[in-house]
Amino acid sequence: MSMSETVKNISTQSPPLGGRGAIRAGIIGGAGYTGGEILRILVNHPNVDLAFVNSTSKAGNYVYEVHTDLFGDTDLKFTSELTTDIDVLFLCVGHGDARKFLEANEVPDTIKIIDLSQDFRLSENSKFKSKNFVYGLPELNRESIKSAENIANPGCFATCLQLGLLPLAAKGLLNSEVHISATTGSTGAGQSLAATSHFTWRNDNLSVYKVFNHQHLGEIGQSLNQLQPGFDQALNFIPYRGDFTRGIFASIYMDSALSEEEALKLYEDYYAGHPFTHVTSRNIDLKQVVNTNKVFLQVKKYDNKLFIISMLDNLLKGASGQAVQNMNLMFGFDERAGLRLKATGF
Repeated sequence: MSMSETVKNISTQSPPLGGRGAIRAGIIGGAGYTGGEILRILVNHPNVDLAFVNSTSKAGNYVYEVHTDLFGDTDLKFTSELTTDIDVLFLCVGHGDARKFLEANEVPDTIKIIDLSQDFRLSENSKFKSKNFVYGLPELNRESIKSAENIANPGCFATCLQLGLLPLAAKGLLNSEVHISATTGSTGAGQSLAATSHFTWRNDNLSVYKVFNHQHLGEIGQSLNQLQPGFDQALNFIPYRGDFTRGIFASIYMDSALSEEEALKLYEDYYAGHPFTHVTSRNIDLKQVVNTNKVFLQVKKYDNKLFIISMLDNLLKGASGQAVQNMNLMFGFDERAGLRLKATGF
């Protein structure tokens, strides 16, 4: 939707359009990739009724005319209106547009907001009028998320890389610079066309971008400092554009005195009780996590280098799946509700 347009605020008692559940949800920006993934999850979520899906550009169209994978699953139509008779609102708009939306539309404080943009992730930007946003990485802030009124959903690279580093920071063991190479699929660039997202350019191709200054480094450093105060080591991050559509595959290494057995136990202990993050010493591949809300971490030791592979689906655990995971925690549902998704192995 265009953030220059104010969405019409109405308050109705209209019947739910999808789901069979205990809370009512609305989606702003439902025509994009992240909006489509939240739709795919919520139409089958046992605790959610979909009250509306907003898209100014697609208003009046059936959802399945845009998200064709939902044909046969829902008869929802996009609307240009905002209904305030809801419990939770997902903001699936571009970076900078979430703040503009809240400036243009009065969303009551009784409605919980989960924002998928980067507008409220950093602590200095986490307040908007009467609303405070909690950084929504469950493996870092689970208890705060449970009592939060508003969530700033983490970025996809940020989620992937933080989960590869948090156990070390929690023990104060990030004491050397960190080297990271990570490749993301084309959906990470969003739905808007760009020269580097066209099939003819992306297919059979590979390139780097935003070398050493990716925008997610700020939130990664913020989280590492939360666990290891004073952390100031360099994060040498090289992002790659991959010639596939979904997923992030990251390799991380740094100097470490830990043995492989000690490091493996450290990671297993940290993520014990976190249902979507799984640790192994075995070799892993991206297809194991694509189309799921899972993160797989491989931990190995080579001489004095600790080597970690972290991988996830950028649209699910890196965005929409994590947003629903946060919603589950906020409303006291099973954390895995709606998110028991199987990878496509072949």
